Amino acid sequence: MHDVEMQSIFTLLQKWYQTEKRDLPWRNTKDPYHIWVSEIMLQQTRVEAVKPYYTRFLSELPTIKDLAEADEEQILKLWEGLGYYSRIRNMQTAAKQVMENYHGNMPADHKALLGLKGIGNYTAGAVASIAFDLPFAAVDGNVLRVLSRVYADDRDIMLQTTKKAWEIEINEALTGEIAGEVNQALMELGATVCVPNGMPKCQQCPLRALCIAYQKNTVMQYPVKSEKKPRTKEYLSVCFITDGREIALRKRPNKGLLANLWELPHVPKSIALPAALTEWGIMQAEVIPMHTRKHIFTHIEWYMDGYYILVKERKETPFIWVTPEQRAEEYALPAAFQKIWKDGFAMRLP
Repeated sequence: MHDVEMQSIFTLLQKWYQTEKRDLPWRNTKDPYHIWVSEIMLQQTRVEAVKPYYTRFLSELPTIKDLAEADEEQILKLWEGLGYYSRIRNMQTAAKQVMENYHGNMPADHKALLGLKGIGNYTAGAVASIAFDLPFAAVDGNVLRVLSRVYADDRDIMLQTTKKAWEIEINEALTGEIAGEVNQALMELGATVCVPNGMPKCQQCPLRALCIAYQKNTVMQYPVKSEKKPRTKEYLSVCFITDGREIALRKRPNKGLLANLWELPHVPKSIALPAALTEWGIMQAEVIPMHTRKHIFTHIEWYMDGYYILVKERKETPFIWVTPEQRAEEYALPAAFQKIWKDGFAMRLP
């Protein structure tokens, strides 16, 4: 590969992007904080799902100072439903770093951005190029897919060495004045035309004339991607416990999966539910089975048998008891438990 070839790609991409790009709220700003928020939210999350979160988040926390000083319950509630909650915790830590080290302003320096908690090469490249016009690549799965097909490149995109090689190749050809637009164009093309999980829309692609995989009719052979390890499966009994007015919640441990978030009480399927209820101080209750729900995390799959537990008699329990209104306003409930929460409301709760 040579710079002139990459430059040809950049030229075609820019022309296409200027007329075909989607109108997204974070594309109407050069504010590095806003761009950072959007890039973190967009990790592992669909664009349409992110839009309302982005607007609400910046409405409540319009500056880095606001994020740095926010209560943890507030930021977790703002993030509720987006998943991967370590992202928002890392963002708050990074915001505190920016307040302490950069007078509250995101640093216009790629290396400095990489020094912030939760910011890796992709996010640093995106913020540096889009907000500050610095010539750094932002290589994500969309970019890897596009370039793998254009060059019919058979390197495994799951390997960090492959990603790093593409970053170097792009960086060598980038200039600051085009970097932000080129990075966004590559991502946009991968998201809307050179799509994953199905046939790409090659007839709409501005790179069709340069694409080796298209010319050889081998687009579906790329990118080369090694298989991930199979996820661990866990089987749980998840309880919607109510006295008819309030519902039981408990807080998860401060480390590990969904750390410090609120959850519906549950036990592994291997533990008998009556024994668990007694252990929780629930002496008499009506137990009604609900749906079995599945939730997929990066490395784990949960299979959750839901139970509606209408409490008749209880002692002191290890839970907090909240009204539906309190839960909606104050307590961040991960998406996995929201499925059982909704099932519970379809039962008998007034």
